[in-house]
Amino acid sequence: MPESSIQTVLVLGAGTMGNGIAQVCAMAGYHVTLHDPQPEAVKRALSTIRGNLDKGVERGKVTADARDTALANLRDVAHVDEAASDADLVIEAVPERMEIKTSIFSQLDRSAPPHAILATNTSSLSVSRIAAATARPDRVIGLHFFNPVHIMKLLEVVRGRETSAETVDAGLEFARRIGKEPIVVTDTPGFASSRLGVILGLEAMRMVEQGVASPQDIDKAMELGYNHPMGPLKLTDLVGLDVRLGIADYLHGELGGDQYRAPELLRSMVAEGKLGKKSGQGFYDWTQEGR
Repeated sequence: MPESSIQTVLVLGAGTMGNGIAQVCAMAGYHVTLHDPQPEAVKRALSTIRGNLDKGVERGKVTADARDTALANLRDVAHVDEAASDADLVIEAVPERMEIKTSIFSQLDRSAPPHAILATNTSSLSVSRIAAATARPDRVIGLHFFNPVHIMKLLEVVRGRETSAETVDAGLEFARRIGKEPIVVTDTPGFASSRLGVILGLEAMRMVEQGVASPQDIDKAMELGYNHPMGPLKLTDLVGLDVRLGIADYLHGELGGDQYRAPELLRSMVAEGKLGKKSGQGFYDWTQEGR
């Protein structure tokens, strides 16, 4: 299916990633359906999208007409089968648990049209294992977005063992239409970005444990010394410490090596509910104004 045939996009999951994906797709002119089993999550997501677009208008980066058109391109549907019935592309953005994703893809395989491409936004789990839950593994692909979706330019296009060349090409064209710079990676644990990024984040945490420097100074070292736009610990706070822990444990189980072993500091912070920005406290205090 060429990308030009994609008109309708279904985004499953209305959390941070899901609402960002829905926003960029709507801004690119796609008809977007946003579904979440929790209706309140969809309401929050639509409010967040409107807020982002309003800020874009205020800053002169988005025209009022473009904002209004994007908002008109968005709708929410209560039942996933109904939402998937006319989708050309489905992008799943649910929690990073294999059993949840395979269950959803099995359901999508029954409810989405035969021509539809089924994509997962997983940052580290096996696309091939997710695809195996369907009868169309050639039409399953990884589309790994980065947070915040409407700002970050990278889109990691992950080719599963049975993903067809046509599906990869459609994924690349889709990425460019929504204004992203795509890279293609094979389906290996952590792909390219998470495999490298998690190592940097975990080592930064070990440095905090060992008293090498404060989180702020470790981040500043990478921002000013290596020109990273954001340090690894602040980025961990944005991603979520619980999410980072889950990815680290998965990569350690799949790849081994001490570099993927989660530091005790990370485990204790998650156990204490210090999950980063979403909880108000992580390596930084996000309750303070201006953070």
